[in-house]
Amino acid sequence: MSTTGANADPLAALGALPGVAESVESVRKAVDRVYGHRIMRRRSNEITSEAALRGARGSAALSGADWALEEVRRRSDFGGGDEARAVGAALRLTAEAGQLLSIWRQSPLRVLARLHLVAAADNADQVGRPRQPGEPVDEPLVELPLPDAEEAHGRLDGLAALVMAGGSAPALVTAAVVHGEILALRPFTSHNGLVARAAERIVLVGSGLDPKSVCPAEVGHAEPGRAGYLAALDGYVSGTPEGMAAWIAHCSRAVALGARESTAVCEALQRGAA
Repeated sequence: MSTTGANADPLAALGALPGVAESVESVRKAVDRVYGHRIMRRRSNEITSEAALRGARGSAALSGADWALEEVRRRSDFGGGDEARAVGAALRLTAEAGQLLSIWRQSPLRVLARLHLVAAADNADQVGRPRQPGEPVDEPLVELPLPDAEEAHGRLDGLAALVMAGGSAPALVTAAVVHGEILALRPFTSHNGLVARAAERIVLVGSGLDPKSVCPAEVGHAEPGRAGYLAALDGYVSGTPEGMAAWIAHCSRAVALGARESTAVCEALQRGAA
């Protein structure tokens, strides 16, 4: 995504692309439905906790650890094997994201560094900082051209400037761009997908679109499988108006599916079945 040029608010320009307004309205209605559920008035903390678990499971699945929800719920040791470590990292990030909301708008780069530190705590030499020239990236499930370190640093700085500047773009658009840009750049040596999805969650919650974090977009991103997710990301990477609008529409559906997931949890709680 280019952050230069005459347009002082490129995110607002994305909001004007064909179909984006409809995506924004659709996701708002989906979020409003779950927030309007009677269970949310009495047991919202339970819904938030369950949404966090399901969101972490979905994010881990997209990073190659497609575990059943009950297995994620049951396990307490995530130290053995790549899949277990991916699930553990996703759970840690989901918990950490809520602690970083107040910092995000003032210092998004600091937040991203913290997210990477939390995700990749087992490699102290390379965590919590963008990759340096010549350092490889361990993100085998994302088969996209990899920008060099200098380009990644510059674009990451540009993304941070957009976040700090604010602007009039809908929260969904900002969240989609943050997610897409981090995954396109892969600015860290590992765990970029997990970090990108955690950053999207921070935007959605901090913007007020989903203040109680009960609409886990990660669930919706995982719904079409990794191939569907990466196909949607191709639209973002293309940089074309059609591709960008398609990626934003994908992110809209992801949030709506997350809202649907939590609505189902509310219904189960209401029936006394969960």
